[in-house]
Amino acid sequence: MEIMRKLNQDLFGNLRIFCTRVVSLGNGIVRRYCKLWDFQSLNVAVGIGSLLFCLFALVCVYFYLFPSLSPVRHSYEIVSTPRNGSISAEKCNVFEGKWIQDESYPLYNASQCPFAERGFSCLANGRRDRGYTKWRWKPKKCDIPRLDVQKILGKLYGKRVVFVGDSLSRTQWESLICMLMTGVDDKRSVYEVNGNKITKQIRFLGVRFSTYNLRIDFYRSVFLVRPSSVPRRAPKRVKSTLRLDLMDDISKEWIDSDVLVFNSGHWWTPTKLFEMGCYFQVGKSLKLGMPINTAFRKALDTWAYWVENMVNTNRTSVFFRTFESSHWGGKNRNTCKVNRRPWSRTNGRDRSKISDNIVKVVKQMKVPVNLLHVTRMGAFRSDGHVGTWGDNPSVPDCSHWCLPGVPDVWNEILLSSLLNG
Repeated sequence: MEIMRKLNQDLFGNLRIFCTRVVSLGNGIVRRYCKLWDFQSLNVAVGIGSLLFCLFALVCVYFYLFPSLSPVRHSYEIVSTPRNGSISAEKCNVFEGKWIQDESYPLYNASQCPFAERGFSCLANGRRDRGYTKWRWKPKKCDIPRLDVQKILGKLYGKRVVFVGDSLSRTQWESLICMLMTGVDDKRSVYEVNGNKITKQIRFLGVRFSTYNLRIDFYRSVFLVRPSSVPRRAPKRVKSTLRLDLMDDISKEWIDSDVLVFNSGHWWTPTKLFEMGCYFQVGKSLKLGMPINTAFRKALDTWAYWVENMVNTNRTSVFFRTFESSHWGGKNRNTCKVNRRPWSRTNGRDRSKISDNIVKVVKQMKVPVNLLHVTRMGAFRSDGHVGTWGDNPSVPDCSHWCLPGVPDVWNEILLSSLLNG
């Protein structure tokens, strides 16, 4: 402390001498070249300019010596930790990296997890190759820490974790439950609160870990904003609307949570909207010509306003997962070929307008929201989809993921962020 005090005195002392010399020099120059004219105003201007320069220099030195008082800037990179469990000294973008084979995976056996939906349990549905379960995501400058289930269960004791979104959100929800169940001795102590079977028909599912007083809930809200009935005098083709300016009517159920994870995107398509007679509405105004991308951005703005005004982000950690790459092929994107290994390149699937909109909105928010930017990492995983190993083999699926598989990595990143938070 004495050294820092002495250093501060020296710096400010030298800077004071420097400023004095600058002011004197400015005055001398003016007097030398302006003897024949009355340039008193110029002399004053130079003096004031020199003084302002010195003040600016003082401010720069001040913030150099006391950086903790500098303006806070939001960071949307999740801090990761090395695999030895120690905290990394520098921030790392965990979403930039590659997939590497790891024989210690998978993290659980889906056939032993009653909350892994049959439609996502590819091995149970006849898939013979297990290679897709043996891949670990390796960020460029760090590692995602090994899953320590007991440590995580301790961290989540007495908490409520809520997932909100479409069926891809339900997949992540199921994955997290199966991961955490590996650390529970009495499997009967983990149960669905209403005794429901895990299925896509139910809008709410909640699993309780009674030993840890932990709830992990899922709410099906594919658009996040509110579906509504047909307004008066609407054209016959309008069967329903999406109120882009109003949150889903079940959003009040999400507020009382400790961790809140959102996703949306797969239903924002012409086939899910216009071909089903669903159009956009803002207030009483029907927006028949509004493009889907514009409507999605408007819905995200409504979501952001809701988070900023309704969620206590001092208590609740909010996450938004970006669009998950699908791997449909063919001219009409209706063929599904599931590879044995990940692609070596992203083949253009590492970017998405949906993800771009999510990133832009989150970065403009007034409260901290964590981005789970999984678009690029999923782009490589053409091998990880359900394909013909779902609950209906006659309908191939290159959108959803097998469990165990890719969604487990989303949860590894989510949990490492919570542990470091």
